[in-house]
Amino acid sequence: MADLTLAALTKVYPGGVRALDSVELTVADGEFFALLGPSGCGKTTLLRTLAGLETATSGAVLLGGRDVTAVPPGRRDVAMVFQDYALFPHMTVTDNIAYPLRIRKVPGRQRRDRAAQTAAELGLGDHLERRPDQLSGGQQQRVALARAMACHPRAFLFDEPLSNLDARMRLEARTFLKRLQRELGVTTVFVTHDQAEALALADRIAVMEHGRIRQLGTPADVFRRPANTFVASFIGSTPMNLLPGTAEGGAVHVAGTALPTPGGLALAEGEELTYGIRPEYLTFHPRPVPGALAGEVRVVENLGSSQLVTLEGPAGEVRVVVDEDTELAPGVAGHALPRADRALVYRNGELLGASGYEGPATGTRTP
Repeated sequence: MADLTLAALTKVYPGGVRALDSVELTVADGEFFALLGPSGCGKTTLLRTLAGLETATSGAVLLGGRDVTAVPPGRRDVAMVFQDYALFPHMTVTDNIAYPLRIRKVPGRQRRDRAAQTAAELGLGDHLERRPDQLSGGQQQRVALARAMACHPRAFLFDEPLSNLDARMRLEARTFLKRLQRELGVTTVFVTHDQAEALALADRIAVMEHGRIRQLGTPADVFRRPANTFVASFIGSTPMNLLPGTAEGGAVHVAGTALPTPGGLALAEGEELTYGIRPEYLTFHPRPVPGALAGEVRVVENLGSSQLVTLEGPAGEVRVVVDEDTELAPGVAGHALPRADRALVYRNGELLGASGYEGPATGTRTP
């Protein structure tokens, strides 16, 4: 096992497309680290550069303190699991798992024994002589994991390995993958565009946009205190309400309503701000209450154990999560009251902190 360090890593493709822009990052030994962001943000390019499948334009990649920037992929001692698993269709499970060992010229008996042992650990012991087309999607995923594990790498690199599974199997695979990584203790970098996966699996998350890390922190940090409006709008199964407002009398006014605001914020009278509050941290009231945003129920979405209600009023659309037993129908009046301790205020797209601290909630580098 080893830590991973990226120093001013930059990747520019022909034509001037800058996929990575001076990325600085350290992943601790044994950490489960997620790279999260929309398509085209650079997360897969970053992973492929770590693996040596892409050549960095500038900067350095260090594994366990060793500079591997110019080291070929086969000598970096990392294992990558691809989105489509990349199994050899003509090979059995045993041969697929043992293939990297064959490349390393491990003796045949030894590599077959290691393949069988690894397969048994992942519940594949009864499928050793099957080929990939005789396996389910979840079993193929486990074969890809077993192939990576059999090499005993210093780091795992996962490129959206769960995206080809159906919803239920994805949940099962997520639990399995997190337990496996904890047991092995191998440094892991996991690329995904699914923020629920990143929040559930990772010890820390880097949220990327346009080749840069916009926020770095624990899942709780990123969810509760998005450093900017991009992260706030991207993270969460229901996006954060981001409402334009104005500072008046030390409070933020949205559509003429003074909203509950965290204490300790230095607000200049009349400045334009953005008030952020997650739907989960709003309380629905059928009648007017002080500090609540008024509106009319437009849409009610059943989420199972709760409902997502969209109000439309002077502040625009405001979404609020309500209890599953609350009976609401489009057309009725509603009022959404924010929790002051969960409200966030942004100036020019960047988070204002409490107690005079103004700036991103989490920087782009580890301490």
